[in-house]
Amino acid sequence: MAKLIIRNENKKGIIPPEIYGHFSEHLGRCIYEGIYVRENSDIPNVNGMRTDVVEALKEIKIPVLRWPGGCFADEYHWMDGIGPRESRKKMINTHWGGVVEDNSFGTHEYFELCRQLGCKTYVNGNLGSGTVREMSEWIEYMTFKGVSPMAILRKQNGHEDPWVVDYFGVGNENWGCGGNMRPQHYADEYRRYQTYVRNYDGNKPITKICCGANVDDYHWTKEVLATCFDHTEEKFHGFMDGLSLHYYTLPETEDDWNYKGSATDFTEEVFYQTLKRGYYMEELINKHSEILDWYDPDKKIGLMVDEWGVWTDVEPGTNPGFLYQQNTMRDALVAGMNLNIFNKHTDRVKLACIAQMVNVLQSVLLTEGAKMIKTPTYHVFKMYRHHQGAALLDSELTGSGTVGTGKNELPKVFESVSEDSEGTITITLTNNSIESKETVDIGLTKDGGAYRVSEAVFISGAMNAHNTFEAPETVKEQEFKDYTAKPDGLSVNIPACAVVSIRLKK
Repeated sequence: MAKLIIRNENKKGIIPPEIYGHFSEHLGRCIYEGIYVRENSDIPNVNGMRTDVVEALKEIKIPVLRWPGGCFADEYHWMDGIGPRESRKKMINTHWGGVVEDNSFGTHEYFELCRQLGCKTYVNGNLGSGTVREMSEWIEYMTFKGVSPMAILRKQNGHEDPWVVDYFGVGNENWGCGGNMRPQHYADEYRRYQTYVRNYDGNKPITKICCGANVDDYHWTKEVLATCFDHTEEKFHGFMDGLSLHYYTLPETEDDWNYKGSATDFTEEVFYQTLKRGYYMEELINKHSEILDWYDPDKKIGLMVDEWGVWTDVEPGTNPGFLYQQNTMRDALVAGMNLNIFNKHTDRVKLACIAQMVNVLQSVLLTEGAKMIKTPTYHVFKMYRHHQGAALLDSELTGSGTVGTGKNELPKVFESVSEDSEGTITITLTNNSIESKETVDIGLTKDGGAYRVSEAVFISGAMNAHNTFEAPETVKEQEFKDYTAKPDGLSVNIPACAVVSIRLKK
């Protein structure tokens, strides 16, 4: 039996809603067909945005959406995506599938999507192949209210008032597809480019995000921070507000990026190997945070995990450049485990974006023509939505043991706990075992006996259980009833291969 102690008198900071963010790139069917179908489509839409997708995303309280990439961002020239759609430039998407990008989804369409979703904006700028002037003028086009060439152009294109850019990424993966730069060179470029990402609205400054490391490239983190902080007085707000981190959970790959294993057909060994690789996120956050702590002991710079998730082989018969993959209970457990990890590192992790939102990699939604299904990962985000903006509570889980063997061994149960502004406590747990349930004895150190379960839901199934367009509810959220009250809390029996959310009220 495992024991979970919740010290509910000890609040450890607010969980940023942006930890539950999403990522949308001009890649495969993420934007075109997945989100945007144009106004004349037979698929119900508002201003071209699919109604079913928008409503589903609103249900999970999507807090922020990153766009236009990804690798695509450092080939994207924003002026190609404004003005009358019939006259916008067409290009070949050389990164993803070699298909024609007609730029019909551009700046105005992105902000319209965010308006419908009610979410914050995260725009990624082109440092790799773009100029300082191009980036500066994009900021002016999006955010300047006064008289200027770009503000006038925006008005001529039909949008009188400026938009709000909440987050702005100064380049993407500049150690790779964004220019293959050395960390010192990128850092000098970051210093220059960010200077011209001006805060035209002094009441709502743009959060500037610097390109951080790929996985465990601690050398990149050290050198970028050392160069950025050399000979500058503006160390924090207004110079660098966030440093990104990218980490994908690759189920089977060792050195061959062309083979990652099937999304649905895998062994128990690969199942645990995948979860162990997902668990690596904990070590990455700790080690990159140690470097950040040296330069930023007050933790003013957020660690922004703006690309994460499971990356498998594409579904058979689909374009390999579209990265379309299925989504199983294995993905749900990786998502639940990682979100619990992010919650517990709320002192440093301020934003995270799962890759990607629709039809690409570990998607929360899949579409096929007019049809749409919710994946197991979607249900995890829905169950965890109550953590957004809540206070992280001090919690300690012991006695659950481990699953997997050898290099694939990892803790059996993961948890995080928060309390919202109305005093409701949310407990989220994952049971990473394929075959055995786990009893967790939950105790609250303050007024434990006064709390009662107000809502309890879970998802569970075989390790490769997934939803299809023919069977869209194989994995779905269900009411959780397997718990009993006790004097200082409750005892719960978590099914095998499950994610559980329990809410407690006095």
